Amino acid sequence: MDNVQQTIISQYANSPTINALIEAWNQSIDPSSDIQNFYDLIWNVQTATGYGLDVWGRIVGVGRVLQVANTSYIGFAQQSPTVTTFGSGILYSGGATTGNYSLTDDAYRQLIMAKAAANITNGSITSINAILAILFSGRGACYVADSGNMTMTYVFEFVLTPVDVSVVVTSGILPRPAGVQISYRQTATGTTLDNDFYLDVSPMS
Repeated sequence: MDNVQQTIISQYANSPTINALIEAWNQSIDPSSDIQNFYDLIWNVQTATGYGLDVWGRIVGVGRVLQVANTSYIGFAQQSPTVTTFGSGILYSGGATTGNYSLTDDAYRQLIMAKAAANITNGSITSINAILAILFSGRGACYVADSGNMTMTYVFEFVLTPVDVSVVVTSGILPRPAGVQISYRQTATGTTLDNDFYLDVSPMS
């Protein structure tokens, strides 16, 4: 405790032996360092690590381990962004297509913050764009576009890594308003990647 002397009755207040014993005990059982460690490593999501982030993940409902596609297979735009085109992928053989990938603490913290925002989102374009900004800060422009007729498109103006694809498609982080069809599109400088085959490239208009 901070003021251990206040707990000693006046009869023994001037006893050097008793004071020394009580001071030594106080230092031995002082919980302040443990309380600070608990706050830094578990309670504060901004500084939490390891087990602390795992606790936060369970609270908001997102795990550290993602299922990441190991191989790019040939497919059509309806499956984007998880497929590729001729010359870049292989035909699907029916084998296992995913593997476990454990996020680092920094990446998992971003995922937790995004999931926390998704849990309270109102489904508006503004709020969804804010979630994208949390997930892909510093990566490039990404946003959601209203495509009309109860459809919306997540647009990424940079190349998504396999882990990014897992976050976007399978993690359940990005909101999907009820009754709205979702599609995904990647763009690069001067090109669009939303043809029949996912990575077929044609000039943007």
